[in-house]
Amino acid sequence: MTMVDHVGRMSLPDTAYNMWTRGELDDFVHAPEGHRVEVIEGEIVVSPAPVVAHGNIVHHITRAMERAAFADPSFPWSARQMTNLSLLGIEQGYIPDLVVAEEHVFESAGEAEQMYLVADEIEMVVEVTSKDGAVYDRPPAEGRALRKPSKWSGYARVEIPYYLLVDRSPKIASTRLYSIPDAGTGAYLHSDTWAFGETVRLPEPFGVEIDTRRWTAWKD
Repeated sequence: MTMVDHVGRMSLPDTAYNMWTRGELDDFVHAPEGHRVEVIEGEIVVSPAPVVAHGNIVHHITRAMERAAFADPSFPWSARQMTNLSLLGIEQGYIPDLVVAEEHVFESAGEAEQMYLVADEIEMVVEVTSKDGAVYDRPPAEGRALRKPSKWSGYARVEIPYYLLVDRSPKIASTRLYSIPDAGTGAYLHSDTWAFGETVRLPEPFGVEIDTRRWTAWKD
């Protein structure tokens, strides 16, 4: 996720989620061109386009998946940026930085002119943090006063198998792969972490290596 322009609740003619699935929410909230509009635990979150360093990281991950497919014609996985993802069971609508699924999922959705994919079709989602939006991508903070809506919890609740979180905070500067989602608690039960500069090694079913030597933290 990128920097947040607007977060909040407003009076709507229908639920924010229903309007999001119909493609009506962007116009209703007057989102500028290129901005992302998401529904996270009932809140409408509007985010501007990512900065270049953010986009570079997403590109590097995409290229790693492409190289794996080129090296092995049987490699089934493909990655797409800025794809709408509907979390049907919990009525939330996200736009991850990157979605990983089998190639036929994207092809079929494109041929059918689908507006979004659903969780059952997805093997992994990727988010890259930014200064103002990081709280939505990370696990929720402890304590009621600190609690914020969390895509981390949403992804776990709909049981997306893998969540790759690239955290550009200077205090963290690492990549974490979450796995074993628990729908009941809305949490991932396992994680593996790599500091920036280390090679990320995605386990099977991917078996992909990602070079992070050019990844940098944001500047405070």
